[in-house]
Amino acid sequence: MAACMKLGSKSDAFQRQGQAWFCTTGLPSDVIVEVGEMSFHLHKFPLLSRSGVMERLIADASEPEQEEGCLIQLPQIPGGSKTFELVAKFCYGVKLELTSANVVHLRCAAEHLEMTEDYGEANLISQTEIFLNQVVLRNWKDSLKALQTCDDVISQAEELQIPKRCIDSLAAKACTDPNLFGWPVMEHGGPMQSPGGSVLWNGISTGARPKHSSSDWWYEDASSLSLPLYKRLISAMESRGVKREIVAGSLNCYAKKYLPGINRRQGASKASNNRVVAPLSEEDQKILLEEIDQLLPLQKGLCGTKFLFGLLRTAKILKANPTCVSNLEKRIGVQLDQATLEDLLMTNSSDSMETLYDVDCVQRILEHFLTMDGGGGGGGGGESPESVEDGGSQLMGSPSLTPITMVAKLIDGFLAEVASDVILKLPKFQSLAAAVPEYARPLDDGLYRAIDIYLKSHPWLAESDREQLCRLMDCQKLSLEACTHAAQNERLPLRVIVQVLFFEQLQLRTSIAGCFLVSDNLDGGSRQLRSGLVGPTNEGGWATAVRENQVLKVGMDSMRIRVSELEKECSNMRNEIEKLGKGKGSSTTWGNVSKKLGFRLKSQMCSAQEGSVSKQNNNGGNVKIEKVVRERHRGKEKRNLTSDE
Repeated sequence: MAACMKLGSKSDAFQRQGQAWFCTTGLPSDVIVEVGEMSFHLHKFPLLSRSGVMERLIADASEPEQEEGCLIQLPQIPGGSKTFELVAKFCYGVKLELTSANVVHLRCAAEHLEMTEDYGEANLISQTEIFLNQVVLRNWKDSLKALQTCDDVISQAEELQIPKRCIDSLAAKACTDPNLFGWPVMEHGGPMQSPGGSVLWNGISTGARPKHSSSDWWYEDASSLSLPLYKRLISAMESRGVKREIVAGSLNCYAKKYLPGINRRQGASKASNNRVVAPLSEEDQKILLEEIDQLLPLQKGLCGTKFLFGLLRTAKILKANPTCVSNLEKRIGVQLDQATLEDLLMTNSSDSMETLYDVDCVQRILEHFLTMDGGGGGGGGGESPESVEDGGSQLMGSPSLTPITMVAKLIDGFLAEVASDVILKLPKFQSLAAAVPEYARPLDDGLYRAIDIYLKSHPWLAESDREQLCRLMDCQKLSLEACTHAAQNERLPLRVIVQVLFFEQLQLRTSIAGCFLVSDNLDGGSRQLRSGLVGPTNEGGWATAVRENQVLKVGMDSMRIRVSELEKECSNMRNEIEKLGKGKGSSTTWGNVSKKLGFRLKSQMCSAQEGSVSKQNNNGGNVKIEKVVRERHRGKEKRNLTSDE
């Protein structure tokens, strides 16, 4: 319940008739005061005995020979006719109540009318000042309400420093832990508290203790202020040393309340926490968004990434100034590793509509991240200082590169989403894909998936463009599953398929070599077990080792059979290539093919299987190359026959 202060003792003698107020004291009115469209039929003495301004105006308007009442106009009185009605009642000694909702207007009107102590003790100026200082400014809710009413009389209130006093009072209370005091900070939604902090029921303490308030208890109340007053409150709190994350949380609440575009992807339950407010015009929303951008702290992680993306989307829709948009992109870029794929999928709101999604904006955000991360943004292939030939597995375990690895995965996912856009140009797709440094991708499976989707959605690409696009990925960084898929992918250029098949074979041989090493270690352990080094109590461990050895050998045998089949088909492919060589030496032809593909065979591969595998190792090559070439020739013949018909 809001605090109040009662003034006067007489019963109400004012009656309203249409646009006029009459004082029914039994005496005829001798002065008419016009305030706006309302007229007040009053008496001279009660007014001039309390107000210096009314004394002068009545003296100027009265004529000695005039028997009828004089006319006075007060067009600029703060608060208008409603406030003057209360002033008139005060002059007549009629009962009225000072509250936080009317005290600011009455204080400004009293100052305007010069209602000082020179015109009577306990005049309106002194009474309103007492109520402000001793009641309103000591209570959170009353201070907030008084500050809200300052908007209507801001110029007069500023002269009396009422907004400053209210803001200082609110800032002091918001910066102090409310649990240390009995403040009823949740009067609108929670129970009243006694000075000791217990819950009140009908004014009687129940002894129950209210729940502790969190640091965001004042967010919703502060969001009810107008933007100029809210900015001053935030500045006052920052000067008092309030934590930046608390300020950021308040700005988040304020923005979501007045910028409906930010809540576009939020659930109804979250959005319904804020009270319904009148929607702002687009111009007012743009001004508000640009002001919030200036108030947001620059420190990373203080503002949620989803909130920043919501601001950025709204800024683009409202066509905010470029500086605001650039600042938001930089803020997001600093913490891009905390974003999700849904955040990046921003609809392109530019007039050009070159793409369905705003790819240029995502690339700028990525460049900001790489600049802050020190990864050499835009290099697209730059090597990390820590990278080595087999650095993919090492980089995965490096804590310093975890954010950039997450961002690389995020960008690959974004590329896969936008790849199906038929109006997305190849240079734009390549530019974003190449902006991620090579060392940021331990595996290129995500990039391969995006390239495959792009090729599927753009079947009209020339062969040279396909090869140029596929150069973005490193076939050596594809997993076995991705290699298997790529080897059967007819959308890829033949050169890329051959590379994929070659490196798939190398991976299989490496796996077999690893199995042999494990098998040798297990065999050594078995000999130790059989020699009696392990007691009878470890029979369970012996059985487990035997089973694991058998499983590994079965896997090794299946891999050996697979490699044998691959090499047989590769031998057939070699013969096919020799026929296509048109008389050139087979070794020369195969050597040229190897050079074009950039193969580098490693002699140390599968050294444990030197006897069984190396005999066929000289044949080189890969499984399905012959099938791929044969199918491509058949496709060309079919197309030629169709064109002849």
